[in-house]
Amino acid sequence: MVLGQNPRRFTPSNREKLGYMPQLFALFPDLSVWENMNFAASLYGKSPFGRKKRILQTLEFVELRQHAGKLARNLSGGMQHRLSLAATLVHDPELVFLDEPMAGIDPVLRQKLWLKFKDLQKQGRTLFVTTQYVGEAVNCDFIGVLVEGNLIAVDTPQGLRYHTLGGEIVELRTEQPVNYEQMLRIQNLDFIRGKVNYLGENTLRMTVDNASSSFPKLIELCVENGIKVVSIQEYVPPFDEVYVYLVQQSNEQENDRHA
Repeated sequence: MVLGQNPRRFTPSNREKLGYMPQLFALFPDLSVWENMNFAASLYGKSPFGRKKRILQTLEFVELRQHAGKLARNLSGGMQHRLSLAATLVHDPELVFLDEPMAGIDPVLRQKLWLKFKDLQKQGRTLFVTTQYVGEAVNCDFIGVLVEGNLIAVDTPQGLRYHTLGGEIVELRTEQPVNYEQMLRIQNLDFIRGKVNYLGENTLRMTVDNASSSFPKLIELCVENGIKVVSIQEYVPPFDEVYVYLVQQSNEQENDRHA
């Protein structure tokens, strides 16, 4: 179901609620920015009388209003990307599909585009984004992870991180190395999930049910056992790391099924 209806039964008015930005620039290189926008607006039946105001508003949103007279082929790659976005939005769609919108875009422009997407979200639009820049997926409210065409997980960024890693991660740094007996006492705490890992002689990393509630209990144990704490904090792994771990889990499960 799309917008509450079966897409096979969409009417032209239903389709006008959708916007699509392709990965590659698909507008006319020999038309100006304004002419391309005018063409895109006409495809969705925008009235010639009310069209000008909407085109100006959309070009202003993507910061291209001052370039309206330029030919599309004379724009930089980043400006062409913004023109594609403007053409996608000119008819004021409710649901916007963005196909690899960050492909080949420098980090500064990527950040700017994500801010634009957040603005669109605040205006009440729904954005459906595909991306291979896994770390940027945390900008979305929900993430679906595809592996070889199979949807293996759908969750919020926080939920996906939590369930993939088995909890929240705490990093504990001490003045002196933790000895074997001290390590066992930490390992045996009831909120510790799995194995406590050494990152170095003075740094431990562990998975817990809840990071913030575990801090006072860990500090109390350290004090009781003569462990001097330098710092204790939650470690939030980059989403690229979460994605790799999730894919590895999926591959292992697939191998087990075929074993």
